[in-house]
Amino acid sequence: MSVRVEYKASISLVGSVLKYLTVPLVIPLVVAFWYGESIVPFIATMILTGTVGVILDRIDPSPDIRPREGLLMVALTWIAVTIVGAVPYLVEAHGIPFITPAIHPGSTLANPMNALFESMSGFTTTGATVLGDISFSSHTRSIMLWRQLTQWLGGMGIVVLAVAILPELSVGGAQLMETEAPGPGIEKLTPRIAETARALWVAYLGLTVIQAGLLYGLFITGIDPQMTLYNAVSHALTTMPTGGFSPEARSVEAFSAAAQWIIIPFMIAAGTNFALFWRAATGDPRRLFDDSEFKFYLGVLAALTAVLTGILFSAQSLIITPPAGGTVDAAYLESLRSAVPGQFEPALRDALFQIVSIVTTTGYANVDFNAWRTPAQYLLLFAMFIGGSAGSTGGGIKIVRWYIILKTVRRELFTTAHPEAIRPVRLGGKPLDERAIRGIYAFTLLYLVTFFVGAGLLAFDAFRVGADITTLELLSATAATLGNVGPGFGFVGPMGGYLSFSPVSKSLMIILMWIGRLEILPVIVLLTPEYWQQ
Repeated sequence: MSVRVEYKASISLVGSVLKYLTVPLVIPLVVAFWYGESIVPFIATMILTGTVGVILDRIDPSPDIRPREGLLMVALTWIAVTIVGAVPYLVEAHGIPFITPAIHPGSTLANPMNALFESMSGFTTTGATVLGDISFSSHTRSIMLWRQLTQWLGGMGIVVLAVAILPELSVGGAQLMETEAPGPGIEKLTPRIAETARALWVAYLGLTVIQAGLLYGLFITGIDPQMTLYNAVSHALTTMPTGGFSPEARSVEAFSAAAQWIIIPFMIAAGTNFALFWRAATGDPRRLFDDSEFKFYLGVLAALTAVLTGILFSAQSLIITPPAGGTVDAAYLESLRSAVPGQFEPALRDALFQIVSIVTTTGYANVDFNAWRTPAQYLLLFAMFIGGSAGSTGGGIKIVRWYIILKTVRRELFTTAHPEAIRPVRLGGKPLDERAIRGIYAFTLLYLVTFFVGAGLLAFDAFRVGADITTLELLSATAATLGNVGPGFGFVGPMGGYLSFSPVSKSLMIILMWIGRLEILPVIVLLTPEYWQQ
């Protein structure tokens, strides 16, 4: 058997990406210097990453990227950056022998599996955490900012960024972006794919800066004293990539209603196709509201928000007794009971915030929804499978796939009643190729199969170690990691975490986050003999 894939070219390009990953490490390094914290975790990571990057880059001086090499390169890149992302956590927890002592030896990220989990969750913009204590007493501000920055880098895509700035990736850039970008496809905005990548990142950066400015304005005006410059930047870095990491243990609940209302439209924007923003900014604003996927996306958000608002407005929306050992206690439950049921603005804000957060897979929380009764929780579980738009930073199955599936179901009903009729499925006024429709059905089926297999494996491991986990907790943990959502229910809820899972379960969820971010197929195809054979 002869190997058809030029794997050396893929590995070489991974090295190119790693070399330039040293640049964003300068940001937390500067923050560490500003706050008087140790810069060693970032200096060490920069040296290690740069050295490994140079070595790998020299494996193939003139790499030729074809579709097969592109698949391998993207898959390996996400593994490589996850390992790099874990290094600052490990150095903070262990130090470097004979050079510097540990900064926070009690950190939960001292465990390499936990460090890899947190790093993969960051770069894939999942937002699931194993930090345990989320505070500056357990982690430095610079390490926490690195945690936020991993999500911002992973949001639009590490490889998309590399295509935008590295000339050696421009030739095969289209294949690389198609493999990495979330959704069925990516719209070419300019004649050159590198210019398209830069356009997407410009829109992404611009929205991030605007949100940070608006949030910090709340601090300047005295509306929200908690929204310091650090918090404003941190939440802008994790809103636009639909990431959800927060330096606050209570997530966005720690901030004012005004801050929550500002974050909502930016989460909606993060779940929108960024190509639409580029079109609107370059003289074609009608494209935004003429886009059928965008209108369907807003309609789904509005419908789910209306249902959840009605549930929360009801006096029966909250659980009666908080579960023992949970994240909801009697005092918190009583504070919600006096503030939300029967009050329109809090009910609407909580419903809209959580629906947008879950559908777009951001994963923020402005309330601990473990306090909600089963109907509201299962509505959020359903929302985990929807996802953002194609070309957005959101995870999940993607709204455009559901839109096309519904249109094909409608077509089947019509052609059943009218067998002679020929009725193509249209998207944006253009007929879709039947092969593309079959691909959408295949992906959706594969996604659901992966979900059930993942849930089954987690259940088996929970039984093996004797873990006490409910069905809802199990299903939500699987959906939240595969769909890059973040929080689930119960102990993996918005104010909880994934720390109590066994190392085997954590490794499985690392894989789920990885294949979920790459939309399953690019990873699965690497496991087939046909991919490697001539």
